[in-house]
Amino acid sequence: MKFIRRMYDWVLSWADTPYGAPALFLIAFAESSFFLIPPDVLLIALCLGRRERAFRFAAICTVGSVVGGLVGYGLGWGLWSVVDEFFFTYVPGFSEKTFAQVQDIYRRWDFWFVFVAAFTPVPYKVITVTAGVFGLDLIMFTIATIIGRSARFFAVAALLYAFGQPIGDFIDKRFNLLTIVFTILLLGGFFLIRVVLD
Repeated sequence: MKFIRRMYDWVLSWADTPYGAPALFLIAFAESSFFLIPPDVLLIALCLGRRERAFRFAAICTVGSVVGGLVGYGLGWGLWSVVDEFFFTYVPGFSEKTFAQVQDIYRRWDFWFVFVAAFTPVPYKVITVTAGVFGLDLIMFTIATIIGRSARFFAVAALLYAFGQPIGDFIDKRFNLLTIVFTILLLGGFFLIRVVLD
């Protein structure tokens, strides 16, 4: 836990430097394939510091995350036999059991699973790498990633732009719960539409 806290503080420290935006891109990039701390931590801090740039920061975060997701896909697709032991040993969220479960879910849900993982606190690195290993359609994977990641980061930016510090504190404390609730509501809406149309 001390290690995670140090990593969290290190990520947050970039908000007070002139390199906050490039750091946001790199952290979003890394988190999509191997890094532990989500970029939302730095995104929140940057948006609170410069609310007029909130949507620019969200765009930077989205692009970094999507590019990182494609790199994770590439690792799974072309290098898995070389890097599998590293991921199972050192990258949080990876285990052979999780790997098998993700493969089974992909068979049933593909696009929706990637989208939900891109939006929620599910360790996205597991999704990007396994999508490559299992040969998920790259175009579908990319579209789901863009929609899920941009929805997540722009929603955070919009709330911070509108409400500032109070909503920032609220998001920081309850981020995981908020994304899960929103995803349930979103999927429930899609399900309702499908039922009505059928």
